[in-house]
Amino acid sequence: MVRLIKRNYFLLISVFLIFYFSFNLVSGERGLFSYIEKKDLLSNLKKEEFLLTNQIKDLDFKNSLLNDNLDLDYIETLIRERFLFGKINETIYIIKNNDTKN
Repeated sequence: MVRLIKRNYFLLISVFLIFYFSFNLVSGERGLFSYIEKKDLLSNLKKEEFLLTNQIKDLDFKNSLLNDNLDLDYIETLIRERFLFGKINETIYIIKNNDTKN
């Protein structure tokens, strides 16, 4: 048995090293599976950053409308949309918006 191991020493070491490096290539903290998970996490965070940036821009615009000089047309539009407020003998049409963007 010892003679067989001595004769195939290089082969055994080579096989062991190949298994070791291939196992570490696909598993572990810096392996292939971890890379794929981190790549998905990065794309999700980029989407979230884009949505939050758009929300900030929208809130900045709405905040800019809240100053000493009120835009009465904008306020009237908000009242009509939110409270379905109208004048006497005025017909109000409700349009349902089906645009769903993710």
